[in-house]
Amino acid sequence: MDDVKIGEILEPVGPRENRNREERVRAKFWRTVKKAARQVPFMEDLVAGYYCALDNDTPPKVRGLLLAALAYFVLPLDVVPDFLLGFGFTDDIAVLAAALNAVRRHITPAHRLAARRALAETTRDS
Repeated sequence: MDDVKIGEILEPVGPRENRNREERVRAKFWRTVKKAARQVPFMEDLVAGYYCALDNDTPPKVRGLLLAALAYFVLPLDVVPDFLLGFGFTDDIAVLAAALNAVRRHITPAHRLAARRALAETTRDS
């Protein structure tokens, strides 16, 4: 996946589209995390990014960037369909890594703690 495609996915949008993305992410995030758990090598960072995106104290541009990447992650159809075992989440990983790297300083210790707790709970429930 090239930088142009990632840039298009992470391009800023208006408040209405950000709300739509947030609704999609809230509705599908944990189900997708469970499917992708073994394929995403930075799952704790991803979940911390999720909490950062939903945090009202996070700057709007950062929230928008994270919501764009997370919305792409939860979409059932993307460049490489997620059901392709071993390859399905490779494009998602590239988009997520770019977004998380861009907003790294906005992910707080509280977001990371919430991520660790949520992942521990999720693995306990599986």
